[in-house]
Amino acid sequence: MADLVEPVDALTPDQLSRYSRHLLLPGIGLEGQKRLVNARVAVVGAGGLGSPALLYLAAAGVGHLTVIDDDDVDLTNLQRQVIHRVEDLGSPKVDSALRAVRDLNPMVSLTGVREHLGEDNARDILAGHHLVLDGSDNFDTRYVVNDAAVALGIPLVWAAVLRFDAQITTFLPPALGGDAAVQLRDLFPVPPRPEDVPSCAEAGVLGAMVGQVGSIMAAEAVKLITGTGEPLVGRVLLLDALTQRTREIPLRARDAGDLDPSDRSPARGWMPEAGESRDVVAIPEMSPEDVRDGQDGLQVIDVREPGEHALGTVPGARTVPVGEVLSWDDLSALGDGPVVFYCKVGPRAGRAARHLVHLGHPDVRVMTGGILGWIDHVDPTLPRY
Repeated sequence: MADLVEPVDALTPDQLSRYSRHLLLPGIGLEGQKRLVNARVAVVGAGGLGSPALLYLAAAGVGHLTVIDDDDVDLTNLQRQVIHRVEDLGSPKVDSALRAVRDLNPMVSLTGVREHLGEDNARDILAGHHLVLDGSDNFDTRYVVNDAAVALGIPLVWAAVLRFDAQITTFLPPALGGDAAVQLRDLFPVPPRPEDVPSCAEAGVLGAMVGQVGSIMAAEAVKLITGTGEPLVGRVLLLDALTQRTREIPLRARDAGDLDPSDRSPARGWMPEAGESRDVVAIPEMSPEDVRDGQDGLQVIDVREPGEHALGTVPGARTVPVGEVLSWDDLSALGDGPVVFYCKVGPRAGRAARHLVHLGHPDVRVMTGGILGWIDHVDPTLPRY
């Protein structure tokens, strides 16, 4: 791969001292550190992955960091997003991330972007950077970042985490990778449906593992900038934190004929694939107030996980994790009368409801807004998470 970043002419005495441990490393040395100091890196997301990545990139002496995040710091973030502090609660993540990086290394220049990345602004925001790290938490943003990076010819270090598992890889644009160039659409040709990919807020995530993965992303960035080592190109690193084992799977570019152009629409991935036996079913909703008031024979089922049930449930609700509901092959577990499902927000409840409809249940609903809707409209004493 051609040199990604040109080196600066010289390092200052303070830089020579601060980065001296890099200067001792074969493959980085003085020349590599000069490249790091001249590099411009954009980090999408100042959350679980962005936190360690930003801190280690700043400590490594990356000359300019752009932090992109439109969210505010929430108490639930502090379990893993180590760049934020208690005093940052309620403030923009961009602001607290910039403060932390500035405190760690005032030699790094910074830009904060408190915007949601979309097709209309991603290229403009990412233009002018040598490298992008994607620490976002949803597939909409991941595809937008991927497509912008491909269009701009910028390498993309990518990762995804959930529960105890992680995936990490590096995507190169054709101008840099040649035949080895791969992108997110080679790994996931179409986005999965939202109900098939629970978020960390729904399924949980091990905070310490997120630190591992963000550090790996930062190391990949340093390797790409300095031109040392073998980047994670053409291979996806899979991490299982429960067993602390890693393995790799190869990733090749898809042939042009492998994917119909119409499949590149993100909405396409949310629909059943051709030949799939089940159709998309619209599930009616039921407000939290109506669930509270109840009706004869109404069965309320909480399809969250046991750890979430411990935080509080709707009074009288059955607690059946969504995986168990999806294992039902008949309706014998249910009595007569309407059924209303809920989860944290809605995707898992919708999945459970559609399964019951396909089993032949005549009256299935989803509680609007999930347990968070219940907290907002019925019982504010339950903890939000």
